[in-house]
Amino acid sequence: MNSRPLVFIVSGPSGSGKSTLVQRLLQLPGTMLSVSATTRSARKTESDGKWYNFVSQSEFQQMVERGEFLEYAQVFGKNWYGTPRKWLDEAVAQQKDLVLEIDVQGALQVKQKLPDAIAIFVLAPSREDVERRIRGRGQDSEDEIRRRLERARQEMLTYGSYDYAVINDDLDRAGAEVQAIAIASRCRVAQREDRIREILKSFGG
Repeated sequence: MNSRPLVFIVSGPSGSGKSTLVQRLLQLPGTMLSVSATTRSARKTESDGKWYNFVSQSEFQQMVERGEFLEYAQVFGKNWYGTPRKWLDEAVAQQKDLVLEIDVQGALQVKQKLPDAIAIFVLAPSREDVERRIRGRGQDSEDEIRRRLERARQEMLTYGSYDYAVINDDLDRAGAEVQAIAIASRCRVAQREDRIREILKSFGG
């Protein structure tokens, strides 16, 4: 058992495939997902409470005023997204590592507040791949696609703020990489120090 739960931040530009890699990360025992709150409407394939809690603008604002968010941001000048602090408490209570799938703005906020959080930047292999993935969703207008591609370019410039980069050009390899990052992080000396001290005691000091 880890002495304290880790926080994994997974973010990257739209169309990078980060949601799929988060699912691979959650396949590891001892992990749990932080469910974000958002003011956007649920898509047909989405249900409340699985990946997102869908709330009204007024509900979101009340949560902000009560200081309930670890981070929050407005995306594309429209909808708001936030990470409720309660998931940190829940992770400690369950002794599980917490996985946050959040956008770049949110990732930078969390890194400032939780410097020990492990930030993973997910990239598609090219602009063409990002555009193909966005178009494949069939959800966005041409103007929206252009905005998403420009935002992706701007977000790419923040890669230096992350601890790891995973290029999602092969799903199996990229999935193995995010799992390897998590496993290696659990083996850091600082993370295992309590257990190491227990073993030292068995040797008499």
